[in-house]
Amino acid sequence: MYEELKEKALLLPLLPGVYIMRDAGGEIIYIGKAKALKNRVSQYFSNLASHTPKTLKMVSQVQDFETIITGSEFEALLLECALIKKHKPKYNILLKDDKGYPFLRLSKEEYPRFSIVSKPAEDGARYFGPYGGRSGAKKALDTALLTFKLPTCSLKFPRDIGKSRPCLNAHIGRCCAVCSGKVSKGEYNRLIGQVCRLLEGKYQGLAEELRQEMEQAAEEMQFERAAALRDRMRAVERLGRDQLIISGALSDLDVIACQVLGSRGCVVMLNYIGGNLLDKKKEFFDGVTPDDMGDLLEGFIKQYYTMTQRSPRVVLVNQQLEDQEMLSQWLGTLRKGKVYVQVPQRGEKRKQIELAMENACQELELLDKREQKTSRSLELLAEILGLPAPPQRIEGYDISNLAGTGTVAAMAVMEKGRFHKSAYRRFQIKEALGGDDYGSLAETMDRRLKRAEEGDKGFLPLPDLLLIDGGQGQVNAVHQVLREHGQNIPVFGMVKDDHHRTRALVDGDGNEFGIRTKPAVFSLVGNLQEETHRFAIEYQKNLRGRSVKESTLSRIPGLGEQRIRALRKKFGTLAAIRQCSEEELAQVLPRNVAKQVREYFDAQGAKEEKP
Repeated sequence: MYEELKEKALLLPLLPGVYIMRDAGGEIIYIGKAKALKNRVSQYFSNLASHTPKTLKMVSQVQDFETIITGSEFEALLLECALIKKHKPKYNILLKDDKGYPFLRLSKEEYPRFSIVSKPAEDGARYFGPYGGRSGAKKALDTALLTFKLPTCSLKFPRDIGKSRPCLNAHIGRCCAVCSGKVSKGEYNRLIGQVCRLLEGKYQGLAEELRQEMEQAAEEMQFERAAALRDRMRAVERLGRDQLIISGALSDLDVIACQVLGSRGCVVMLNYIGGNLLDKKKEFFDGVTPDDMGDLLEGFIKQYYTMTQRSPRVVLVNQQLEDQEMLSQWLGTLRKGKVYVQVPQRGEKRKQIELAMENACQELELLDKREQKTSRSLELLAEILGLPAPPQRIEGYDISNLAGTGTVAAMAVMEKGRFHKSAYRRFQIKEALGGDDYGSLAETMDRRLKRAEEGDKGFLPLPDLLLIDGGQGQVNAVHQVLREHGQNIPVFGMVKDDHHRTRALVDGDGNEFGIRTKPAVFSLVGNLQEETHRFAIEYQKNLRGRSVKESTLSRIPGLGEQRIRALRKKFGTLAAIRQCSEEELAQVLPRNVAKQVREYFDAQGAKEEKP
């Protein structure tokens, strides 16, 4: 096979382009670019002993390849980045999902509002970020809105100004009450502008402006306003120092370093503005060696900046890159200006690189210690339950309903002791009667195993251990289904104490296995039980909320299932639909139906305002 592929590669032209490697099933497993396709691709099938273990493993699975010729090596780089983002080949250096780096979006309208989004779009809005995670972005936004007393409600301005009384937030001084009509559009946009400056990291200049406004107000004997400005100035200074807000600002210097420990690599990015360290991002990669460090750095840079579509003026890396000049050129197109990718050897920049390298080493060591602790916990769990080996995949199941109605089941997954959320699954119970936990579990397990037997990758592999929220009866209900499918997977029930924490595991014969004396196991099982319960309750509430929305909308003449789905897809929540104007509703509905919907909600509002 290697000889055939080598012969095919030797027929390629000495032109720039992108090559796409496929396995026996036709799946894309690697995408790369080349200055000369013939030279680059043929190297994969020659002198195999010189390849790194990762490359050798990839080449062993290649059954065919195809190429796309481009006008230049730079065009090949752009195409490579786009194709990797689209196909996510398993042998390319891949970052976590785009949702891991959210942005704050400021809408472009008369009264702009902030929201959290997964990635920027070409829509004229302003974007701040990326943040290290959604929780960080939410904390930044909530703190900024609170500092400047901006509204957090779903009202739309200026449409809803003066239509209702200010809410509790206005009464307790947490909102400037734009809805009251006492805040002009100019004042509102001035506050928005101050938030933007804070998000951009320009907190020092902003704090000085607020100080001057405070002193001016005090001279004019407007003491209440002066006190409010003083509090806001102090909050801005504190937020700047604590780096709660500006961690999402566009940095002017990114320092990126890679380190490898064992078979795992870590890339750490430190973001700087004006010489101040503002934020850190990290990514881990498995199955790598020190020889892969250059590929890790290049892969991280290509994917991260492809996702953010923004670049700082300077990017420092801890080793020379094969495509360093071209990466500088590409980043310059994102910044619309000159960008420097450098490997500093001395001075302050070298200290910054060494700091990033030290951070990467620390992250690898901490992860290694956590995994050792988790591994020991799984070994202890296997000993307690008499399992032949530590369970690598554990599935937790829980049933949730509301007074016997709307029954759902949730499946949470742990792989090697860590939650694997993309493997979670949820089920609407269709056959078991309301409140029948045994029947609901049996139906869930039957459907789960059937999907696995059909080859559904979302339900593979099968678990090494099943943990059920319940006791002996629930365990036996699952055992029965497993026997019918010819499976022999260990099943135990999670028996809870008075504080709703799992105190023991029980088998189908009623034997209990205490775990309280083993804190590591107690924590592991307790976390799975809580996560499974949370996932089940969340799904049940979502379905209930959807049912309430649909029942409300279905009472409006002219709205059938199809139109309700279109409204929900366009506007999301019932509250958002309720606040839409007739013109906005007409984007989805016929004009006469949009008018009926608006009249229905207006009539409802009038009833609610009557004493």
